[in-house]
Amino acid sequence: MLARAALFTAVLTAAGAVFGLIRDQLLAHTFGAGTDTDAFLVAWTVPEFAATLLIEDAMALILVPAFSGALARRTLGQDTDPVRALVRATLPKAVLGMGVAAGLTVLAAPWLVPVLAPGLPQQRLAVDCTRLTATCVLTFTLAGYCSAALRAHGRFLPPAAINVAYNTGIITAVVLLGARWGVRAAACGVAAGGLLMVLVQAPSLWRQLWGKRAGRGRAGSGRPGSGRAGREGPGREGPGSGRAGREGPGREGPGSGRAGGLVVALLAPVIVFAVTRQSQVLVERFLAAPLPAGAISHLNYAQKVAQLPMVLSLMMSTVTFPVVARAMAAGDTGTARRRAERDLLLAGVIVLAGAATVIAAAPQIVELLFQRGAFDHADTAATAAVMRVYALGLLGHTLVSALVRCYFSASTPLWYPAAVMTGGVAVTAAAGLVLVGPWGAAGIAAGNALGITLSAALLLLGVRRQSIPLDTALLVRGLGRLTAAAAVATAAGWWCAAGPPLLATPLALVAVTAVFLAAACLLRAPVVPSLVRSLTRTAVRRLAHGPSETPDSLESLESTPVGRDVPLHRRHHR
Repeated sequence: MLARAALFTAVLTAAGAVFGLIRDQLLAHTFGAGTDTDAFLVAWTVPEFAATLLIEDAMALILVPAFSGALARRTLGQDTDPVRALVRATLPKAVLGMGVAAGLTVLAAPWLVPVLAPGLPQQRLAVDCTRLTATCVLTFTLAGYCSAALRAHGRFLPPAAINVAYNTGIITAVVLLGARWGVRAAACGVAAGGLLMVLVQAPSLWRQLWGKRAGRGRAGSGRPGSGRAGREGPGREGPGSGRAGREGPGREGPGSGRAGGLVVALLAPVIVFAVTRQSQVLVERFLAAPLPAGAISHLNYAQKVAQLPMVLSLMMSTVTFPVVARAMAAGDTGTARRRAERDLLLAGVIVLAGAATVIAAAPQIVELLFQRGAFDHADTAATAAVMRVYALGLLGHTLVSALVRCYFSASTPLWYPAAVMTGGVAVTAAAGLVLVGPWGAAGIAAGNALGITLSAALLLLGVRRQSIPLDTALLVRGLGRLTAAAAVATAAGWWCAAGPPLLATPLALVAVTAVFLAAACLLRAPVVPSLVRSLTRTAVRRLAHGPSETPDSLESLESTPVGRDVPLHRRHHR
């Protein structure tokens, strides 16, 4: 089940990434990397910040464990459906609060822009764009809520489609209105894209909550919410989840007297972590605003391309986060540990291979993707230099995103991740301030890589004591060997990247992939040898018997030495 969900999620995530590239190519071709684009990107800070807080991190980290707990309790035969009770207790308040926040952002735009980017030449344009993009504070709230609830129900396709919908809105607006409205058209597209993110998910969530089969809780079916964890677990429930106050030790539902204080205690660490992490973007654009025109744009294009490997690497963690949360709700830390360890190593394999490709062929990738129209050769050189530096921090970004799911999977108020991210952002700001003078935009990227790598190291060292007891030594050894293999692959890809971009880019990708897999096998790195063997067996079998319904390469992800899937219909013992 999880392998198939991961496959579908991968397809839609890849489609969203492709649409994101088309969006960035269109922005570069239409508006280039000048003062107007810088003004739009400052306004884009609002939806980027909102996406991290309301879709990618905080909302998911809060609501997935809460819905997982409510689904587990649904089988207890309560008079009130705990899932619907959770929705009634949380959704109206979230919509009201974020609606007010969106309105305040619109009104405060003239004062907000100078704070975000002091010295920006096109202040008025940035204010107009900010007012348009501020609507995402509300629409992203609804989109993030739908995504978290659907993932907890085991429905991954609509949440995986939101990036396609979002980028479709921006692309359409720029194509139709870009010639007349300039970058304001892109800001309108952001607003439209946020609405589309809600529309692609709302029908599916309605069917889950109020459809004919909602609330029946089929025990033993293997689907989220249908297992026996609610009957066997110690009652560790999420915030505002039904009647947890009467069925679990110290967990209050929305109707209890102490629910308000508990919910605040549960939400605060997650929100502080998400806000602090996204403030890295604020630091970067604040430091880049006084630089020559186009610096913010170069940082943006470099970051968007460099982070593609990270997005792909986190697909499995996104799919399995509800499983980890369900295991923790049942008190099954052993299953959660095996699942999390394997996800971390798989993510490391993907992101390190991607980072090696980005570093090896950055100029060719940027030229192939963006160098046309208003985006010239100088923009290509500046963006490629920044992109190579950003890639040094990709493993850190991936580990932070994956590890924080471990910290918050049990819905306990842990302040350690927030404290670590606060320190990491302080390092990012200090290093960027020092390095921006001699290195310009590349110095800002170097500060980002340094700060996030330090944060990842501290989260990895603290996870065993703070949340899931991961084998830190195993992970450090495995990631170290994978990093060594990536370094060898980077050198091979760099050597192969000479020549025209259309030829050099795929050649570098092939060289990096082949050398990375070979080096990882020689170094006895985890995951890779078993994955290579499985892919080889699958290829031979398909040549002999034709394609099978379920690819063995995906099944192999369930049989690596690190662990195996967590069945949703029965509880494992520690």
